[in-house]
Amino acid sequence: MSPAPLLALLGVILMLPGEQALVCHLGTLEEVWNASQLPVQWTPKQITCDSGQGCQDTLVLTENGPLVSLVLTKGCTEARDQEPRVTQHQTGPGISVVSYTHVCRQGDFCNDLNDTAPVWAQRPGPTPAAPGNLRCPVCLSTEGCLGNVVEESCPSGSTQCYNGVLGFRGGGISTNLRVQGCMFQSACNLLNGTREIGPMNVSESCDPKDFLNCHRGTKIQTSSDLAQKPVEWSTSGVQACGSGQVCQETLLLIDVGSRSTLVGSKGCSEAGAQDSQVTSIHSRPPGVLVASYARFCSSNLCNAASSSSVLLNSLPPPAASVPGNLQCPACVQPLGTCSQNSPMVTCPKGTTHCYDGSIDVRGGGLTTTMGVQGCVSSSSLLNHTKTIGIFSMHENNVEVPSPPDGVASAPALAWVVVLGLSLALWCGGGFCLSC
Repeated sequence: MSPAPLLALLGVILMLPGEQALVCHLGTLEEVWNASQLPVQWTPKQITCDSGQGCQDTLVLTENGPLVSLVLTKGCTEARDQEPRVTQHQTGPGISVVSYTHVCRQGDFCNDLNDTAPVWAQRPGPTPAAPGNLRCPVCLSTEGCLGNVVEESCPSGSTQCYNGVLGFRGGGISTNLRVQGCMFQSACNLLNGTREIGPMNVSESCDPKDFLNCHRGTKIQTSSDLAQKPVEWSTSGVQACGSGQVCQETLLLIDVGSRSTLVGSKGCSEAGAQDSQVTSIHSRPPGVLVASYARFCSSNLCNAASSSSVLLNSLPPPAASVPGNLQCPACVQPLGTCSQNSPMVTCPKGTTHCYDGSIDVRGGGLTTTMGVQGCVSSSSLLNHTKTIGIFSMHENNVEVPSPPDGVASAPALAWVVVLGLSLALWCGGGFCLSC
């Protein structure tokens, strides 16, 4: 075998002459500031790029009256070198948009823009002008303009009130900027036709149906009676959605009898989701209960469920529990796996074995692994469901058979887990062809 393939197998990167892996500044920033607070400085992290990649700096400043939106991304890129460039997309009066882009390979940390001053100094700036006859709502926000709008007199020369959304996607950025203010032209064209700025795809829409406002927030709560008593499910945040997006609210309940957990999310959902409302029971009593509520809707702030009753009201009334002969550990851990010292419970009649596993939840602002132990009568809590509302779901379960005396002891469970770990290590070493 030649040296290059051998080095590749050993995980060593073979650099060819003239190729050098650059170290670049890395980071993103999305924020709205008062103009009086500028210039703004930042301290980025660092990243070692793949061979041949360059470093990039991208900054977009949107100025609207006393407010300035800052969208920044720094990191590695495949793009060709580009000298520092400042572009005036919109110069006012009223709203203005200016961007800075730079791609370099001349040395480590060459994407060294560390504050807004070089770009801020090159913008035209607000032109002093006498107030005209036009008055417009003025807002600049990533959380929608409800409650954030003030009406101001526009400078002379303004011809219309602008009301739209700028979308930024790429380079670690995913944001929608709601803009309302004074404009001197009639078209919806703040970006002057620009569709890419550095690594970001940018979009613009002035169609009211394309910029919903949705309640935004996440919820994780653990208690002993969440399957019986509704709890508050409200948020203090509002999110401006992108073109074609809709509002969503998703609630997941896991109840093991002695303990229960609620995981919830409210916010925007990607384009393609249709208006719908679904309540599902994935695992029924006796034993562990897993149920969910998911709603997608397309009117302003429609994801407004105020309590978990939207899920609990659809659950069948709890039946009287008759103790059986099986005992299992019981646990629901929303931020990790259960321990091997969980309290033992007597299972209700009708359950057949003990469950010990976890459920990965991703999406809607949440990324967590939930440990679950309890009494069950089936091998899957999710019944092979992969998606619940905004959540992507993955179940990792270990079915622990009950011993002849009906008690699944902690040592027996620990043995199963250790065995699973041994198998994982054996496969990870590359010796298990069926992995």
